[in-house]
Amino acid sequence: MRNSNLDKSTLKIAVVGATGNVGRMMLNILAERGFNSSQVRAVASEKSAGKKISFGDDAILLVEDLSTFDFSKVDVGLFSPGSKVSAEFAPQAAAKGCIVIDNTSYFRDDPEIPLIIPEVNGQDISKYKNKNIIANPNCALAPIAVSLKPLHDKNPVKRVVVSTYQSVSGAGKAAMEELDLQTKSLFTGTPMPAEALPRPIAHNLIPHIGEFEESGYTGEEAKMREELKKVLDASIELSSTCVRVPVFVGHCSSVHVEFEKPFPVSEALEILTDAAGVQVMDADDPMDYATPLDAAGHDDVFISRLRKDVSHPNGLVFWTASDNLRKGAALNAVQILELLIEYQGKQRAA
Repeated sequence: MRNSNLDKSTLKIAVVGATGNVGRMMLNILAERGFNSSQVRAVASEKSAGKKISFGDDAILLVEDLSTFDFSKVDVGLFSPGSKVSAEFAPQAAAKGCIVIDNTSYFRDDPEIPLIIPEVNGQDISKYKNKNIIANPNCALAPIAVSLKPLHDKNPVKRVVVSTYQSVSGAGKAAMEELDLQTKSLFTGTPMPAEALPRPIAHNLIPHIGEFEESGYTGEEAKMREELKKVLDASIELSSTCVRVPVFVGHCSSVHVEFEKPFPVSEALEILTDAAGVQVMDADDPMDYATPLDAAGHDDVFISRLRKDVSHPNGLVFWTASDNLRKGAALNAVQILELLIEYQGKQRAA
């Protein structure tokens, strides 16, 4: 940041992609966490320029045109406009001294750009200086990594097998509208074809997120594997099946973990109960499991159904639920921003 004495009240921020699902959530979370509305700029495409958008309960921002926006006037850009747009504009912003925190997948596999989940690898924040860009993780991977980190610190993870159940909000506003309209059309007898998603989503499940690769895995599944290696430990192997489900908000996952040695369930519960960013729901009652409705609107990753994997002596199984627009995207980006402010403060004090 240009002025290392900046704090939440004086930091100049641009939210790029402000009219999308994640962009709107970024604005909401910035307001919730005490950032100054007068220092926040809402930026989107030319077609959205001039629209008004809420910042918290009291402030209204006027959306500005990305194509003409001057990033030299802001300290940080929270980007979520889509990969192609970030690929073009994030480096331009970074070159003008704006630190970019990018929510798209475009920069995640760049070895010079840190991929940050604050509870997992916050120590990598200093690497932003390489290119003035920080990448935000995949929305399905973030809650899994947050869950694994404290367990991995105690007993190294060797292998993870995951099935995800991902809401349509992860695919954008068009997918949310498609679920709504397809659900209504089933009751009127006029089925609506799939456009935003590869198959109809109402009353259905789609085991297909991202383009299929030669390996048979989809892009989403490949991203989860590579991102876990980058944020947690390069030696961990992960195999996943990612499924889109007819839920508006909230990603869930069934996680099978093989550790280096046996891991007593009671010990894992104790560790997770004390872990940052985690809320354990079933410590005393197995019926107290988490669903997307439980997670929606909350910051924590909910963990439930923690149990011994009867198929492997060193295995545990658990279920996660989280708000994908928050911890999977917007919240994590704002937490990175707060980590950046903290890092700058420590640099001043050193």
